[in-house]
Amino acid sequence: MSLEIVGAGFGRTGTLSLKQALEQLGFSKCYHMLEVNEKEGHRTEWAKAHRGEAIDWDTLYEGYKATVDWPSCNLWREQAIHFPDAKILLSQRDPESWYKSIMNTIYPTSKVALESDDPALQYFGRWAFELIWDGVFNGRLDDKDHVISIFHSHNQAVIDEVPADRLLVFEAKQGWEPLCDFLEVPVPDTDYPRTNTTEQFLEIIKQRAEESS
Repeated sequence: MSLEIVGAGFGRTGTLSLKQALEQLGFSKCYHMLEVNEKEGHRTEWAKAHRGEAIDWDTLYEGYKATVDWPSCNLWREQAIHFPDAKILLSQRDPESWYKSIMNTIYPTSKVALESDDPALQYFGRWAFELIWDGVFNGRLDDKDHVISIFHSHNQAVIDEVPADRLLVFEAKQGWEPLCDFLEVPVPDTDYPRTNTTEQFLEIIKQRAEESS
């Protein structure tokens, strides 16, 4: 099996909903940050890849047809080259709401992990900062203009570098039609997935905190 879809959009651009949508359309399974936590050794491989070291992409993605979200979106170029027949999917979102979302969800969660007394959580926090918060945004998350500038630059690079017939720029609010047209699959009779909103994310974190207290 080879990747058929490479997701180039940053996290919190509707990527979990997109994962569910792609799997519903038959591109199963779709790799997401959730898989990193479930696959032994994957954090190590992603850290190596982000340092520019060679990794075995085919082994990393064994059993997957698509990938979205961090950390894979940072290395979309390498994957686009390794999987030359894969289509590139750039998920986007209003920059202001995107910034607000990461600052209310995954960034503070990473900081909590980094400061935890639990070695496993500390490791995850260091990993997230190395690959995303420091690696992509230079540790300047409180500088909204800087973060949004990087968001724009990343998206524009994808648009500039990927041939138009290989690329879909997509927002979740567009629903099934453009996605299905691009992937040449039928439009489902169900609503497009909508999950992992900020409210849902915070409720999950609250429940986990209550369970551990």
